[in-house]
Amino acid sequence: MNKLAEMVQAQLLVAIENDDLVLPTLPEVALSIREAAEDSEISVADLSKVIGRDAALSARLIKVVNSPLLRGYVEVTDLHTAITRLGVNYSCNLAIGLVIEQIFHTRSPAVEQTLRQIWAHSLEVAGVSYELTRRYTSLKPDQATLGGLVHQIGALPVLIYAEEHNELLSDPVCLHFVIERIQPVLGDKILSAWEFPEQLVMLPGKVKDLERRTEKVDYIDIVQIASHLCQRMPQQTLIDLPAYRHLKLPHGTQLDAVNLLAGRDMFR
Repeated sequence: MNKLAEMVQAQLLVAIENDDLVLPTLPEVALSIREAAEDSEISVADLSKVIGRDAALSARLIKVVNSPLLRGYVEVTDLHTAITRLGVNYSCNLAIGLVIEQIFHTRSPAVEQTLRQIWAHSLEVAGVSYELTRRYTSLKPDQATLGGLVHQIGALPVLIYAEEHNELLSDPVCLHFVIERIQPVLGDKILSAWEFPEQLVMLPGKVKDLERRTEKVDYIDIVQIASHLCQRMPQQTLIDLPAYRHLKLPHGTQLDAVNLLAGRDMFR
């Protein structure tokens, strides 16, 4: 690690410790959707009214429903039908994840490019997480999808910091290193501040721990495997990951990587 990376990391860690680093806030529409999701009696019509306040979000949700992974025999053209097809819980979690995309914007073209790359990877991981969960576990695919969408959320404050410090922005290798080192702790803090589900709050901080072991598969395992499948040149083979063994597939079973990776198209 060079001196610039050491200095920036130290500054960010101090800012985190002192709560001086400004964390992104969850957009108002996402708060409204989460509040609606907490109502176990909410109808599809009522949820449609909440999500329908954001025309761009509504259009994006309909697009996802019509993706190759989710589409039915008839194309969905309205929000009410889209929510009916997805279900209330899945619609809420998916909508919240899509709202978060609106946060991934900055004034700097250089930072914007990096943010777009991070978000594109998160979308891929979310799609594969959904398919992994649906096929191989009894966990909730909507929660896994949301976990994939936010597993790199901690990079956002680092990039906002870089936008104000040209010396870091001009050194892509250093910036990447700082993001990798700092984003896990920031991600946990952000999701905690956003009052995310308990199963997801610690996901950003633990998803990089490839030696992590648990008694049974959880959402962190799912996102780990999905991220591994989405890597162009993974450093470890899949079967070497404890997360893979947590799936407890029958002996000799391999994940159908080709079809699982089709899940990346869910958000395109």
